[in-house]
Amino acid sequence: MKGIFGWFRDSSKMKRWIMLILVGVVFVSFGMSNIIVSTDAITFIYAAKVILSFVLGFTCVILGIVYLNKRTMELFIESTDDRMQNDDKKVNVNSLIFNKKIYDGGPKVVVIGGGSGLNTLVEGLKKYTSNITAIVTVSDYGETLTKDNEKMKYLQLEDIKNGMAALSLHDESKMLELLNYRFKDGQLKNIAFSDLYFEAISDISNGLAEAIKNSNEIFKIYGKVLPITEDKMKICAELGNGYVVEEKARIASMVYDKITKISRVYLNPSNCKPTPGVVEAIQDADCIIMGPGSLYANIIPNLLVNGVVRTIKESKAKKIYVCNIMTEPGLTDNYSVADHINAIEEHCGAGLIDYCLYDTGEIVPEIIKKYNRDGADLVEQSIENVSDKKIKFIKENLSIIADDNCVRHNATLIADIVIQMICDDLKYKDKQNEPEYVMMNTKLRADKKINKEQKRNARRSKHEDRMIKEKGKKSKFADKYSERIQSIKNTDINAEKRKKVVSEKIADRRKKKKSFDEELNEIQNENTSEIKIKNYEQIRKEMLEKFNNSKMRK
Repeated sequence: MKGIFGWFRDSSKMKRWIMLILVGVVFVSFGMSNIIVSTDAITFIYAAKVILSFVLGFTCVILGIVYLNKRTMELFIESTDDRMQNDDKKVNVNSLIFNKKIYDGGPKVVVIGGGSGLNTLVEGLKKYTSNITAIVTVSDYGETLTKDNEKMKYLQLEDIKNGMAALSLHDESKMLELLNYRFKDGQLKNIAFSDLYFEAISDISNGLAEAIKNSNEIFKIYGKVLPITEDKMKICAELGNGYVVEEKARIASMVYDKITKISRVYLNPSNCKPTPGVVEAIQDADCIIMGPGSLYANIIPNLLVNGVVRTIKESKAKKIYVCNIMTEPGLTDNYSVADHINAIEEHCGAGLIDYCLYDTGEIVPEIIKKYNRDGADLVEQSIENVSDKKIKFIKENLSIIADDNCVRHNATLIADIVIQMICDDLKYKDKQNEPEYVMMNTKLRADKKINKEQKRNARRSKHEDRMIKEKGKKSKFADKYSERIQSIKNTDINAEKRKKVVSEKIADRRKKKKSFDEELNEIQNENTSEIKIKNYEQIRKEMLEKFNNSKMRK
């Protein structure tokens, strides 16, 4: 009874369909009553009213029952589906049932690799299917362990841990934060939680494979993560000068020191057996993706395990190699796309790759300079020297810049390309009417529309923010050189003040000089007048003397 009364809550949205059923019952009852009660002759108008009431009644009842059942299923999915978290209203409940069918019946995809590239790829694929198998290298075997790990003999499962976090149903960052947490005090100081967890789960399980399988169920991840082998192995490298490096972590430094390059990599021991479930996953796969990841540390070592290459070549699945965007210092310096593929074929033989997906190389120069400082560079987009001419190449703008200013693969775009290739293959096999193709193709189109709308909205909001900033804030130039501009203005103001003071002093001096000149002129004028007077008297005397002298001579 408590569950039935829950139907009448406002959030359940059930009352409208119950009311529609009741309206339909009323219309049907009205038509029935007219037939039973009426004693008059049946006319055309009377028959039309009865038929119309029956049609409306049954239509309302049928629609009410259909939508009531649909809403009941939606409420069930909403209360039990793990994708509904914290009553998130942004989740499209109407698509949960449809999506669940896609996830459960989606294509079986096997991803072989390791590192951040594989984690990025599976993040995009898990939107379309839960049948994902990530096969990773137990990459820390053969490396020098820390004192704590050597003492406790912990398993080194870094790539497995990161792969599980990437496939997690919930927030990846929270799971990584938990697994990477290191204790700060006590006897467990500097020990990671993941080390303790994998040690404990391995003890209660029958081997590493079962431990990882149980971990997949405990953490509720999409698909599963498998180590390529349970055997203790070392990833060794033979350099071009014949020098052999038996620790994976020292390969890059030895290449730099010896000024050479890698000739080949191999496993020690060479007869490593694949983990139970790896070969079966490859055999049942609809698509096998190799990379992205370290060429000589993740991809090729995975392929060198016994039986893996043979199983991939025998598989009818689409075989795709996703090439790295940046080179690896000391490992793939100056490598092109062709060099990556040729390296795989030299180790594993031809016929392993059907398609190669590589980037266009359109990356901001500032980001490339950051990688250049660390010894990395863009992978050259050259494909002319590929030895296997049967490989089909797909060139797309795969690169995006993450929040940490690092180049990453566009997981959404790669997933869309892979799913589109699977859909095209089903269509080629004349299976376009099967539910698998219809569901995947419909979701792919819907996601493309959503992505376009999101990009359009992002551009619009970015433009609006830029306009607001331009109105309310200074330009980048003014913001960067504001202090310098202000100092220049202050200097100009001070110069004007000094100029004004100097001009005032000059004016005062001129006034003083003018007054002095006037006084001097007056004095000179007085002296001149006296001189003039003295000269006139002297001349008069001289003239009188001359006149007198002339008279005396006569």
